[in-house]
Amino acid sequence: MSVDTSALHQPLLDPADDPAPWVPPLDLALDLARATLAEHGTANIHDPAAMLCAAVHLGMRLRALVAALDKEAGR
Repeated sequence: MSVDTSALHQPLLDPADDPAPWVPPLDLALDLARATLAEHGTANIHDPAAMLCAAVHLGMRLRALVAALDKEAGR
């Protein structure tokens, strides 16, 4: 028996569908990434909600930081 799992998965970010985000200046992106690391660095690894929250926030900050680095490098 085959199960269609395509409806069960949707990516967090789809660059084809999502508009170009605002890219923060590099210093701001770095400050925000550091603050988010400090905020979630003590999260309980045994708490699924805390881990999900940390993963989402850190993923957002990482994307912003990479975008700021790309902008700085002229890409």
